[in-house]
Amino acid sequence: MNWLNTVIIVLYLGMMLTFGWWGKRRIANRADYLVAGRRLGPVMYAGTMAAVVLGGASAVGGIGLGYKFGISGLWLVFAIGVGVLVLSLCFAPVLQRLRIYTVTQMLQMRYGGSTTRVASLVMLGYTLMLTVTSTSAYASIFMVLFGWDRWLALLVGGGIVLFYSTTGGMWSITLADMAQIIVMTVAVFFLMLPISLHRAGGWAGMHDRLGQEFFSLNSIGLDAIITYFVIYTLGVLIGQDIWQRVFTARSGRTARWGGAAAGIYCVLFGIAGAVIGTAAAVVLPGISDKDAVYARVSVDILPMGLGGIALAGGLAAMMSTASGGLIAAATVTKEDVIPLLRGERQQPERQGEQQAEDVHGNRFWVFVLGIFTLIVAATVADVIAALTIAYDILVGGLLVAIIGGILWPRATGVGAACSMLAGTVGTLVTMTVLELRAEEKLAGIMANEPIYVGLALSLVVYVVVSLATKPNPEAQQLQYNSPAKAGR
Repeated sequence: MNWLNTVIIVLYLGMMLTFGWWGKRRIANRADYLVAGRRLGPVMYAGTMAAVVLGGASAVGGIGLGYKFGISGLWLVFAIGVGVLVLSLCFAPVLQRLRIYTVTQMLQMRYGGSTTRVASLVMLGYTLMLTVTSTSAYASIFMVLFGWDRWLALLVGGGIVLFYSTTGGMWSITLADMAQIIVMTVAVFFLMLPISLHRAGGWAGMHDRLGQEFFSLNSIGLDAIITYFVIYTLGVLIGQDIWQRVFTARSGRTARWGGAAAGIYCVLFGIAGAVIGTAAAVVLPGISDKDAVYARVSVDILPMGLGGIALAGGLAAMMSTASGGLIAAATVTKEDVIPLLRGERQQPERQGEQQAEDVHGNRFWVFVLGIFTLIVAATVADVIAALTIAYDILVGGLLVAIIGGILWPRATGVGAACSMLAGTVGTLVTMTVLELRAEEKLAGIMANEPIYVGLALSLVVYVVVSLATKPNPEAQQLQYNSPAKAGR
């Protein structure tokens, strides 16, 4: 990599450290640290929401899919964008009004009692694995760019993420997200897209030099497209890392329309990434690793300096996802898991947001879990299977109880708890059976069937048990309003 690109990346990383110091000055209480004081306006909210979902899988993976499958590679990021749109238009205003910090706190408020608090363990596993995979991704980029050993790449990259996340909390992460989305917008829409298209001879040139399958929307396969929507669209609806961004909005209107703007941006980002990948298939044929296409386009197609901006954008996308997952994991640990283990009752409303001493506890858990994820990333070569298991349980086990709690007033806490148990067990059992029967390692874990079985069992049990039991007197209805009704 040339010296100018290196300088640009180093300057960008230095800016991330500066955000840590700036964010620390904005921290006065627990709400400031965990949800940026619930004060983000439409622009910053839309930016941070788009940044947290557009991680390495979207930036690097989306372009790689375009390189391999052509225009059909857009579906992964498209599914993420649809998830953000549905969450924002249908559920975000309801969630923003609750003044809570975690998904589990919503479950306790909605159903009453403590039967649903075990969901915090699943959410913790999901957020930790999300952080570990993102950490491994940006460490791999550092290794390629600078020729570092893995331990050094983790130490430098992880140290930067750990510093600004621990020091400034969600304020620093929001600033980093805004920088990331600006750099990624410039890199993808104003540099990589027009320059790669020009080098490929434009749309007509690509048609002349590539097969027709590169321009078919379903060349990636219907099964893959359905899987993207099941995993990513549904996962976005209930992920703690996503909900925690919703809680940063200063109003329900901001959460709805700022989030909708972020969802539309994601859809456009997915289309742009697929086109860039398709153009790269013309200009840079023969790349065996599709995940290396982003870096190759940055270095081999973009001029010196501009390539550094694109590389900084890719790194920023991965680091943004890692920091978002890290503060989400720490929040779940401090607000949900520790009270669960101690047998304490969660009282998010009564705890208040002016207790400055809570910041130290939250900062402690961000630091501890940050060190933990660095150790896991350094010692475990393949964490994709663990992330897949966490995602499957998250969607197969928790989706029905979470979304049902917002949409169906008759649902009960017993029904929700039994639903989560049935969905989780069904997902894990199906995964285990398929893995034992599979000829290739991890084939059962990576299969689509476990999520479908888990969702089906979870839904049936949720409805049947809820109708057979009475709601808890402590349960609170969430007063869901559709976008149409809310607009009247």
